Amino acid sequence: MKLLIISILFSLAGPGFAYEDNVNPGINQNYQGTTFNEWVGIYENDGREVYSERHAVVKELQLKPGLDVADIGAGTGFYSFLFAKEVGPTGKVFAVDITKDFLTNINRIAKEQKLKNIHTILSNQKDTLLEPGSIDLAFVCATYHHFEYPKTTLATIHRALRPGGKLVIIDFRKQAGISSGWVMSHVRSDKHAVIKEIEATGFKYESESEILKSNYFLRFKKK
Repeated sequence: MKLLIISILFSLAGPGFAYEDNVNPGINQNYQGTTFNEWVGIYENDGREVYSERHAVVKELQLKPGLDVADIGAGTGFYSFLFAKEVGPTGKVFAVDITKDFLTNINRIAKEQKLKNIHTILSNQKDTLLEPGSIDLAFVCATYHHFEYPKTTLATIHRALRPGGKLVIIDFRKQAGISSGWVMSHVRSDKHAVIKEIEATGFKYESESEILKSNYFLRFKKK
């Protein structure tokens, strides 16, 4: 009976869910007990491409009113706030992160900006904790390389997406001789390995946008 229950739980979790070793132990230790104020100046810095080009990224996503979007690894929430304005009051934005103080401050800023469609979720290293069939788009920016259990986490994203839902991954380009030493040592996989890994968990690669230089911008669709 116990084996049957475990099997059912695995099947409900979606493609790619199975026992998985931690692929990058300790990569998220800096976020344990940290605060919003410690990171806001790092994340929201014009020297950081995903911040300086945030408006171009949002435009490329072509969000529409009424869409439900998950900002996975929301950090200080600068994308969540932009998304909330794009999807409007009939849409929802789920700001998902493993750091409680980030989410506390996202709620504070959302209230200050009168954005009532932002909902925060304190996730963990394996599960986004998004409800099944709750989103149209999963947005993962500068966070995929922080997934300690990528297959298991992707399975929870797959489960949360509605039929035909989209997944966007933005992360550092890792190219020997081109990328910085920090990227080469910090980022686990290059773009091609990421595509292969994601396609193995129930997604179909669709296209790549070239609007960024230091980061790739990949689009996938839930199969």
